[in-house]
Amino acid sequence: MPIYVYEFLDKKGEPTGETFEIVQSMKDDALTKDPSTGRPVRRAILVPNIAGKWSDMKGKGALSNKNLERLGFTKYERKGDGYMERVAGKEGPKSISAD
Repeated sequence: MPIYVYEFLDKKGEPTGETFEIVQSMKDDALTKDPSTGRPVRRAILVPNIAGKWSDMKGKGALSNKNLERLGFTKYERKGDGYMERVAGKEGPKSISAD
């Protein structure tokens, strides 16, 4: 069953910024009140998080040092004031200085 996010509403029917999650069947109607407090709520519309070829979740692995090196790239990271050190790849200098 999916997890739905609900947001609390103020007296004017505007969202307050407070939310809660609840597991519900897709067949169930959306809640209009919080089951524990009775405060008015509405179901929040959220962007789904899908792990596909070009998603953020997949991108983190694709940019790992090991994968970049395997693909023939060189990656440098800032290690201090004024210089960068090679952390992936075999080509190029071990460090680059701003001096």
